[in-house]
Amino acid sequence: SWRCDINKKRRENDKYHRILEAAIKVFAQNGFFQSTIAQIAKEAGVADGTIYLYFKNKDDILVQFFNFKTKQVFGRFREEVDKAEDAIEKLRNLIRRHLEEFQADRNMAILYQSETHQRTRMVEDQIREMSDMYLDIVSEIVERGQAQGRIRKDLYLSLVKRFILGAVDEVINTWLHSDGEYDLVSMTDPLVSLFIHGIGSTETRQ
Repeated sequence: SWRCDINKKRRENDKYHRILEAAIKVFAQNGFFQSTIAQIAKEAGVADGTIYLYFKNKDDILVQFFNFKTKQVFGRFREEVDKAEDAIEKLRNLIRRHLEEFQADRNMAILYQSETHQRTRMVEDQIREMSDMYLDIVSEIVERGQAQGRIRKDLYLSLVKRFILGAVDEVINTWLHSDGEYDLVSMTDPLVSLFIHGIGSTETRQ
């Protein structure tokens, strides 16, 4: 009996994730407001009514997607950052993993970028939470780098965090607008180099 319950839960869990993935594909292709429950059900290969067994409505799907992805993606970010001791390598690992995750799931990238740039956001709390978690990881890395003597101490930390997040965000946006014509992950080293060395030549430094 308990084995039947486990199998049932697993099947239900599979269906939940199938609906979630289908919804993200539909939202990415049509835009959130133009998408319908019927389109999501068709993409997931389930009846319209089945969706309401797992989600209250279309808004709920979006909120649950962001909750699920936040935990999943940030778990992977943390794993990569923890692999390195050196602060610069931690930063490189974070940026590389960020670009890998978004390149591997283009629909997620489209949805995330469109939601973070909307004036009225359905998932305001989730976006803020994701942004805060990311900025916390960056703060940790910068503070560690300062302690290791690898990163300047005379920095305005709040500006550094936005500089890094903003640059990565813009690189992902540019890649999406190019229809993924190049390898997004190849931007890792140029980005890290820019973060660490800036744009001034050694001759201009006082």
